[in-house]
Amino acid sequence: MYPNQKPWESYRKVAAQTASPGHLVLMLYDGAIKFLERALAGFVCTDPLQFNETINNNIVRAQAIIQEMNGNLNMKAGGEVADNFRRLYSYLHRRLRDGNMTKRREPVEEALERLRILRNSWAEMLRRGPAPDRDPTLLKAA
Repeated sequence: MYPNQKPWESYRKVAAQTASPGHLVLMLYDGAIKFLERALAGFVCTDPLQFNETINNNIVRAQAIIQEMNGNLNMKAGGEVADNFRRLYSYLHRRLRDGNMTKRREPVEEALERLRILRNSWAEMLRRGPAPDRDPTLLKAA
């Protein structure tokens, strides 16, 4: 471990490197949710610079996660389900862009709510286990 590296950062790095593809998706959902919660917290900032930076920086981070998930969908194997995820991720990305540009809470709240539903559904699917004849991740093979 490097002297300036925090133990939590090391743990997260190892967890990401050793997680199954399905659990990686769950971690990505958790990250996007965390950043959108932080973005929403920025709406109460009274300092204009802090207001704009908090909202913008956290929305941009959430958008990067959503783009990563969208870009890694396995469109060939995922069929209609992957197509639906692609449309949903594109929609969420647009809503977050709109919320960031206009500094309105509603688009961010909508995206956050939809991501929470996806995250909870994904966690339930992982808890139950995949269907024996399908890859649950819809991700491209690494």
